[in-house]
Amino acid sequence: MALTTRRRALTTLGAALAGSVVAPSAYARASERERGPRPLRRAHAHNDYEHPRPLFDALDHRFTSVEADIYLVGDQLLVAHDPVDLDPSRTLESLYLDPLLARIRANSGSVYGGYRAPLQLLIDIKTEGASTYLELDRHLQRYRQIFTSYAHGTVHQRAVTAVISGDRAARAPMEAQQMRRAFYDGRLADLGSPASASFIPLISDNWNNNFTWQGVGPFPAAERDKLRGIVTTAHGRGQRVRFWATPDLAGPARDAVWSELVAADVDHLNTDDLAGLEAFLDAHDKA
Repeated sequence: MALTTRRRALTTLGAALAGSVVAPSAYARASERERGPRPLRRAHAHNDYEHPRPLFDALDHRFTSVEADIYLVGDQLLVAHDPVDLDPSRTLESLYLDPLLARIRANSGSVYGGYRAPLQLLIDIKTEGASTYLELDRHLQRYRQIFTSYAHGTVHQRAVTAVISGDRAARAPMEAQQMRRAFYDGRLADLGSPASASFIPLISDNWNNNFTWQGVGPFPAAERDKLRGIVTTAHGRGQRVRFWATPDLAGPARDAVWSELVAADVDHLNTDDLAGLEAFLDAHDKA
């Protein structure tokens, strides 16, 4: 082919490509359809195990943080809110660890296909903290390929990050480890501690112990300033923020509190109402 003919062909091809500028967005839309709706980074499923389908209901509503209460019974970690509800078939493995492992393998290394941020598994220890944590640590070692780990000063992110809450006696054995597959859920008192985000990535506290406002009437200016100061301080240290015991009955008061939490950039909104928080966050994003 003559040089001039080649140039004409390339010019024609370039014009054709230039006329296809909508193609990348079409590909992006197709890719989004394949991945499914985007996960909700602020959505935390409080007492997740009390839903009809623990873990799966939260994932269906695109939550990125779920909470499981555990009791040490022998060498088993049973999931329940109260001792009267303990069931030998409802173990941490059967409800969370095994399903997460299977899902991550199916999604090529992530909980949500195409979404690389880790899912937070908040594990609330209900029995004595030190002994329960040490048994939990043995369980997590069996699933080490999916859990974010800490080793000699370095955090290695993986598909799931376990954060340990509940009985505070778990802290001592955790701090003593040079290698671990879990992190510690701090309290507001820990904001001023020397512990770094590599040990305490999350600061959680009871809303009612720190704020009087329940979503009715205006948010007191002093309390709004306090909330935003907490978030600013935590984020400056690389830590995330969550409050439990916020209003959770559907209605304007709950929406008002959630709106203030989002405006303050609180990282996790706590709820038992999966569909309600999903709808709120979707509507907030559209607004």
